[in-house]
Amino acid sequence: MTTLVKTRIRRDDEVVVIAGRDKGTRAKVIRVMPQDGNVLVAKVNMIKRHTRQSQASAGGIIEKEAPMAISNVQYYCSKCESGVRLGSKQLEDGRKVRTCRKCGEVLDK
Repeated sequence: MTTLVKTRIRRDDEVVVIAGRDKGTRAKVIRVMPQDGNVLVAKVNMIKRHTRQSQASAGGIIEKEAPMAISNVQYYCSKCESGVRLGSKQLEDGRKVRTCRKCGEVLDK
């Protein structure tokens, strides 16, 4: 049985890699996989896939992004200019939004 990982990181968020060989890299999230606890980040954790030639595609070495653990990325706050933890709060109109725990800025528009 797989359990969903609770995460506040969403697709198209700007994140900072905080662990691994790409530590310190800032990039955009392509895909979030809460079932596996993974996230796919653009141009981070690149792997080389050796593909066989077929009628549909030419063979060769293809570079692509590999999933990495959600715990290895942190949301990038443009106001703080660093990786931050996310909190949540409810606005007067009833919407629940994500906030920066460092500066308190509302991140969802």
